[in-house]
Amino acid sequence: MVRTDLPLAHRREGKVRDIYDLDSWGDPPRAQSAVLLVATDRLSAFDVVLPTAIPGKGALLTRMSVAWFEWIERRGLAHTHVLSGDAADVPGLSDDERAQIAGRCVIGRRCEIVAIECVVRGYLEGSGWAAYQRSGSVCGVPLPAGLRRGDRLPGAIFTPATKAAAGEHDENIGYERACEGVGEEIMRTLRDTSLAIYEAAHGYAHERGVILADTKFEFGHEVDETGARTGRVLLADEALTPDSSRFWAHESWAPGSEQASFDKQYVREYLQSAVERGEWDKTAPGIALPDEVVAGTLARYEEAFARLFV
Repeated sequence: MVRTDLPLAHRREGKVRDIYDLDSWGDPPRAQSAVLLVATDRLSAFDVVLPTAIPGKGALLTRMSVAWFEWIERRGLAHTHVLSGDAADVPGLSDDERAQIAGRCVIGRRCEIVAIECVVRGYLEGSGWAAYQRSGSVCGVPLPAGLRRGDRLPGAIFTPATKAAAGEHDENIGYERACEGVGEEIMRTLRDTSLAIYEAAHGYAHERGVILADTKFEFGHEVDETGARTGRVLLADEALTPDSSRFWAHESWAPGSEQASFDKQYVREYLQSAVERGEWDKTAPGIALPDEVVAGTLARYEEAFARLFV
């Protein structure tokens, strides 16, 4: 599934999810303003939606994300946007339409998204490794000299990024600049919550032979049916999936080199090789993925889920 077209209000597309407004969800007097998020099989890399889908990816990401949201809620780490993951609870659809989105949808509380990607890094990799090589710091956070690619950091660091529109690139920024953009009070809350979730999830994953190297979260201000903020901040979108995190095999972790991963890095490496051959410039439209890369990507996502939740 690469696109949905449901008879619901205000359809829009994220990089991976199709989003609809629900007039109301639940029964009075506890009815809530809500949205429907449907995870398609689209895949984005380098902030570009690729023309090749990964069959079944959306359902797998939904299962993993909902499992993490429930885990986060049980431990009191954050309030989340999840109201239901059951397509039968979506009002206004036919049986066929509900079957189309079964297993890949979430009904979420409506929220006003904070335009900051909340990135937490516990290990030195990706753009963080590139920044460290240039300056010895990541997003303004100084780090000890002599660290290797893949090293565990002395402590997890919060390195926010701008939240780019589809087709545009996120930009790593410092904490102070993020505060200037959305306010110091909310950024302090998002930083502390992001770090707490990461530390707890890192421990959970470690017990299952997985290293959670880094991840990113998205938060929003919950709003009521009038659009007014309720005062609650919600963890939204997705949580701790291979689309938004780096997962490494603990048994093969070897700082100083590239790590065996269960995430989107496999696709990034293929695309980076295409860039180096002059076949792509990291702008839309993306390039098609060969069958072996599609299969390899899905296999890695499936292994991440199996290790963490099966």
